[in-house]
Amino acid sequence: MAEFRVWAPKPEQVRLDVEGTVYPMTRTRDGWWHADVDDGRDARYGYLLDDDPTVLPDPRSARQPDGVHERSQLWDPAGASWTDGDWPGRTLDGAVIYELHIGTFTPAGTFDAAIEKLDYLVDLGVDFVELMPVNSFAGTHGWGYDGVLWYSVHEPYGGPDGLVRLVDACHARGLGVLIDAVFNHLGPSGNYLPRFGPYLSSGSNPWGEGINIADADSDEVRRYIIGCALRWMRDFHADGLRLDAVHALVDTTAVHILEELATETDWLAQQLGRPLSLVAESDLNDPRLITPRDHYGYGLTAQWADDIHHAIHTAVSGERQGYYADFGSLATLAETLRRGFFHAGTYSSFRRRRHGRPLDTHAIPASRLLAYTCTHDQVGNRALGDRPSQNLDPGQLAIKAALVLASPYSAMLFMGEEWGASTPFQFFSSHPEPELARATAEGRKAEFAEHGWDADEIPDPQDPETFQRSKLDWGELDSAPHDRLRGFYRDLIILRHKEPDLADPWLDHLAVDYDEELRWIVLSRGQFRIVCNLGTEPVTIPMVGDVILAWGEPATSADGTVLQGHSVAILRLP
Repeated sequence: MAEFRVWAPKPEQVRLDVEGTVYPMTRTRDGWWHADVDDGRDARYGYLLDDDPTVLPDPRSARQPDGVHERSQLWDPAGASWTDGDWPGRTLDGAVIYELHIGTFTPAGTFDAAIEKLDYLVDLGVDFVELMPVNSFAGTHGWGYDGVLWYSVHEPYGGPDGLVRLVDACHARGLGVLIDAVFNHLGPSGNYLPRFGPYLSSGSNPWGEGINIADADSDEVRRYIIGCALRWMRDFHADGLRLDAVHALVDTTAVHILEELATETDWLAQQLGRPLSLVAESDLNDPRLITPRDHYGYGLTAQWADDIHHAIHTAVSGERQGYYADFGSLATLAETLRRGFFHAGTYSSFRRRRHGRPLDTHAIPASRLLAYTCTHDQVGNRALGDRPSQNLDPGQLAIKAALVLASPYSAMLFMGEEWGASTPFQFFSSHPEPELARATAEGRKAEFAEHGWDADEIPDPQDPETFQRSKLDWGELDSAPHDRLRGFYRDLIILRHKEPDLADPWLDHLAVDYDEELRWIVLSRGQFRIVCNLGTEPVTIPMVGDVILAWGEPATSADGTVLQGHSVAILRLP
């Protein structure tokens, strides 16, 4: 006997279709419809709304074996083959996270193929794997942020059973798993949820119509979101979630949905006996996200810190376009490293208004912020999807790595950055509707043409070659200069994990000195000094210590430590 339940307050009639056989459903007063069917566990099924003959997939579908436009299939988490019963979990504070996209991480682009690379990640020293969205979306390949069936796992990656195998394999190697979850909008292809109920709000965001989390009849929509989030951690044993663009979750209720989710996640962690983490992506620079609930915050574990990325990237690369306009000086870099946010109630020229709120560095450790040199956004949302390694020399890449991995912040890498991958990570999609495919390609070209790019140079997201170009080339891993850069990353991570001074999360213990004209900057952390020369000419930095790790050939003079152009050294003071 299989039980089928669906929340559908909009239609007057809902019927269940199982392999072409139609069954009536009974409605309860709260808008839920029920039916019990013999032998329906492995069958394809869907719902018929009112007089429409189109069979629609289940909004809470666990499997979409034939894609998001077709029938659903039940999947019982109790039947999954887990071997991680002794997994104690991992805490996020101070961790090194490795963000990857399943479809381009390996040539095959599947969960099982990713398992074959896990030993490499263990050797690199990372603590968590962060999977870009793995929920079902239209087409065979895409970034995953246009998901429409949030409860199901993208079938081309390997479906729910493939995800179980990957998470289980990660845990067997001591790796935690974070899953990127998108609750701020629904994709344009295969979005049938509004036909079932009031899932959409009257507002919108840059990606489409907003989600109804605060308007009339929103309670069940909130439960849909929170239930999905908890499911990744309960049924798929994920150790936490990365929450996409939470600033687009417009919630005017007294208890913000993020606070509600954090409360229920903490409760689930107690039930499971292992830590669970929620990491927010937000452009608000609002520390309330990571302030404990007993201090009137939302109580999330951590949040991305784009200001740190912007400050490091602009200081090293010299880029100043768009939202980089307020960044670039060493003074800005030093200020951002000292306090986590650069815009903290200060004027943002890009936004043309004040932005952000100061972080209480006495109460909130720096490990609640994630620092990074690049992410899928900071690479893929460039016109050509070019990585820093395609524009900077290895010394500059080493400087960026040291500023992140030797900082007090939790750290994140984007797949391939550790060896300076030469492949781009471009924006790609595979919408099955010709009109949508054409609109996506034309919109991408128009967007970047407004910023001065030649429209003919912008890759077509729908061209299969755009997807293929974005796959990592593992063949270059052990060739020069990639192998040397990978070794430097590995040594930085080892040092970060081994030395207590480099694990200190309090910004009050961090000192930053710099010389704007000579282009050097120094981070002081206990007995360690991270000394960087961002300029092209040799400089003498007025301090001496034992060189623990270096990129370049540092030397000691009577006046201090001499660094060559574009080089970095970590010193231990006597």
